[in-house]
Amino acid sequence: MPSKPIPGSSGDVLTTLPSAYVPHAATGLLHFPRFLAKCKMVKRDGALPPSYAKNYKRGCDRFLCQHLGIEPAAVEQIVFASASDEEIDAKLRAILPADCRVAQWNRRYVQMGMTVAGREFMATALTAMGCADRLEEIKSVPDLMEFDEGRIE
Repeated sequence: MPSKPIPGSSGDVLTTLPSAYVPHAATGLLHFPRFLAKCKMVKRDGALPPSYAKNYKRGCDRFLCQHLGIEPAAVEQIVFASASDEEIDAKLRAILPADCRVAQWNRRYVQMGMTVAGREFMATALTAMGCADRLEEIKSVPDLMEFDEGRIE
Protein backbone atom coordinates (compact mmCIF):
# COMPACT_ATOMS: atom_id res chain seq x y z
CA MET A 1 0.00 0.00 0.00
CA PRO A 2 1.43 3.43 -0.93
CA SER A 3 2.39 5.67 1.96
CA LYS A 4 0.40 8.70 3.05
CA PRO A 5 1.82 11.91 4.55
CA ILE A 6 2.62 11.78 8.24
CA PRO A 7 -0.07 13.98 9.84
CA GLY A 8 1.40 17.40 10.54
CA SER A 9 4.67 16.67 8.71
CA SER A 10 4.16 19.65 6.41
CA GLY A 11 2.38 21.75 9.02
CA ASP A 12 -1.25 22.76 8.78
CA VAL A 13 -2.93 21.60 5.56
CA LEU A 14 -5.54 23.82 3.91
CA THR A 15 -7.76 21.33 2.10
CA THR A 16 -10.14 24.16 1.14
CA LEU A 17 -7.67 25.74 -1.28
CA PRO A 18 -8.49 25.18 -4.95
CA SER A 19 -6.71 22.32 -6.69
CA ALA A 20 -3.39 23.21 -8.27
CA TYR A 21 -4.89 21.99 -11.55
CA VAL A 22 -7.99 24.21 -11.61
CA PRO A 23 -7.56 27.12 -14.05
CA HIS A 24 -8.61 30.64 -13.19
CA ALA A 25 -12.00 31.18 -14.84
CA ALA A 26 -11.18 34.63 -16.22
CA THR A 27 -7.69 33.88 -17.57
CA GLY A 28 -7.17 30.12 -17.77
CA LEU A 29 -3.99 30.38 -15.68
CA LEU A 30 -3.22 27.50 -13.35
CA HIS A 31 -2.28 28.39 -9.76
CA PHE A 32 -4.04 31.77 -9.92
CA PRO A 33 -7.14 30.46 -8.06
CA ARG A 34 -4.86 29.19 -5.24
CA PHE A 35 -3.02 32.49 -4.94
CA LEU A 36 -6.28 34.45 -4.91
CA ALA A 37 -7.74 32.08 -2.29
CA LYS A 38 -4.70 32.59 -0.08
CA CYS A 39 -5.05 36.37 -0.45
CA LYS A 40 -8.71 36.08 0.59
CA MET A 41 -7.74 34.01 3.63
CA VAL A 42 -5.18 36.61 4.69
CA LYS A 43 -7.80 39.33 4.22
CA ARG A 44 -10.33 37.36 6.31
CA ASP A 45 -8.05 35.84 8.97
CA GLY A 46 -5.09 38.21 9.06
CA ALA A 47 -2.58 35.46 8.24
CA LEU A 48 -2.08 32.00 6.81
CA PRO A 49 -0.87 29.02 8.82
CA PRO A 50 2.96 29.02 8.95
CA SER A 51 3.13 26.07 6.54
CA TYR A 52 1.52 28.27 3.85
CA ALA A 53 2.77 31.68 5.01
CA LYS A 54 6.37 30.70 4.23
CA ASN A 55 5.57 30.61 0.48
CA TYR A 56 2.82 33.25 0.36
CA LYS A 57 3.72 35.75 -2.36
CA ARG A 58 6.86 33.65 -2.91
CA GLY A 59 7.32 30.27 -4.58
CA CYS A 60 4.66 29.58 -7.20
CA ASP A 61 2.79 32.79 -6.31
CA ARG A 62 5.85 34.85 -7.22
CA PHE A 63 6.73 32.74 -10.27
CA LEU A 64 3.22 33.31 -11.64
CA CYS A 65 3.45 37.04 -11.01
CA GLN A 66 6.90 37.22 -12.60
CA HIS A 67 5.45 35.48 -15.66
CA LEU A 68 2.72 38.13 -15.78
CA GLY A 69 5.06 41.06 -15.11
CA ILE A 70 3.25 42.13 -11.92
CA GLU A 71 4.09 42.15 -8.23
CA PRO A 72 2.42 39.67 -5.86
CA ALA A 73 1.63 42.58 -3.54
CA ALA A 74 -0.44 44.19 -6.32
CA VAL A 75 -2.64 41.08 -6.50
CA GLU A 76 -2.96 41.03 -2.73
CA GLN A 77 -3.95 44.73 -2.70
CA ILE A 78 -6.63 44.09 -5.32
CA VAL A 79 -8.12 41.26 -3.25
CA PHE A 80 -8.00 43.31 -0.05
CA ALA A 81 -9.72 46.31 -1.72
CA SER A 82 -12.43 44.31 -3.53
CA ALA A 83 -15.86 43.25 -2.31
CA SER A 84 -16.51 40.45 -4.83
CA ASP A 85 -14.85 38.03 -7.22
CA GLU A 86 -16.24 40.07 -10.12
CA GLU A 87 -14.54 43.20 -8.77
CA ILE A 88 -11.28 41.26 -8.30
CA ASP A 89 -11.40 40.00 -11.89
CA ALA A 90 -12.16 43.48 -13.25
CA LYS A 91 -9.23 45.00 -11.36
CA LEU A 92 -6.94 42.16 -12.39
CA ARG A 93 -7.81 42.73 -16.06
CA ALA A 94 -6.54 46.29 -15.63
CA ILE A 95 -3.07 45.17 -14.49
CA LEU A 96 -2.61 41.93 -16.43
CA PRO A 97 -0.92 41.95 -19.82
CA ALA A 98 -3.18 41.65 -22.87
CA ASP A 99 -1.57 38.28 -23.60
CA CYS A 100 -1.04 36.27 -20.41
CA ARG A 101 0.76 33.52 -22.40
CA VAL A 102 -1.47 30.99 -20.67
CA ALA A 103 -0.17 27.88 -22.44
CA GLN A 104 3.45 28.84 -21.70
CA TRP A 105 2.74 29.39 -17.98
CA ASN A 106 0.55 26.31 -17.57
CA ARG A 107 3.17 24.08 -19.17
CA ARG A 108 5.95 25.52 -17.02
CA TYR A 109 3.80 25.23 -13.89
CA VAL A 110 2.88 21.57 -14.34
CA GLN A 111 6.56 20.75 -14.95
CA MET A 112 7.89 22.47 -11.81
CA GLY A 113 9.87 19.91 -9.87
CA MET A 114 10.95 17.87 -12.89
CA THR A 115 14.50 19.22 -13.26
CA VAL A 116 17.40 17.52 -11.49
CA ALA A 117 17.29 20.14 -8.72
CA GLY A 118 13.51 19.90 -8.65
CA ARG A 119 13.62 16.11 -8.20
CA GLU A 120 16.02 16.62 -5.28
CA PHE A 121 13.55 19.08 -3.74
CA MET A 122 10.69 16.64 -4.31
CA ALA A 123 12.67 13.78 -2.73
CA THR A 124 13.46 15.91 0.32
CA ALA A 125 9.84 17.05 0.70
CA LEU A 126 8.39 13.56 0.27
CA THR A 127 10.94 12.08 2.68
CA ALA A 128 9.98 14.68 5.30
CA MET A 129 6.34 13.67 4.77
CA GLY A 130 7.26 10.01 5.29
CA CYS A 131 6.53 9.20 1.67
CA ALA A 132 9.88 8.76 -0.08
CA ASP A 133 8.36 5.74 -1.85
CA ARG A 134 5.99 8.05 -3.77
CA LEU A 135 8.68 9.97 -5.70
CA GLU A 136 7.94 8.19 -8.99
CA GLU A 137 4.22 8.96 -8.68
CA ILE A 138 4.34 12.52 -7.29
CA LYS A 139 6.16 14.07 -10.22
CA SER A 140 5.77 17.83 -9.86
CA VAL A 141 5.30 20.62 -7.35
CA PRO A 142 1.58 20.86 -8.22
CA ASP A 143 1.34 17.08 -7.63
CA LEU A 144 3.02 17.59 -4.26
CA MET A 145 0.42 20.23 -3.32
CA GLU A 146 -2.37 17.90 -4.43
CA PHE A 147 -0.87 15.01 -2.47
CA ASP A 148 -0.34 17.06 0.69
CA GLU A 149 -3.91 18.39 0.53
CA GLY A 150 -5.39 14.92 -0.01
CA ARG A 151 -6.43 15.13 -3.66
CA ILE A 152 -3.92 12.44 -4.65
CA GLU A 153 -4.19 9.31 -2.52
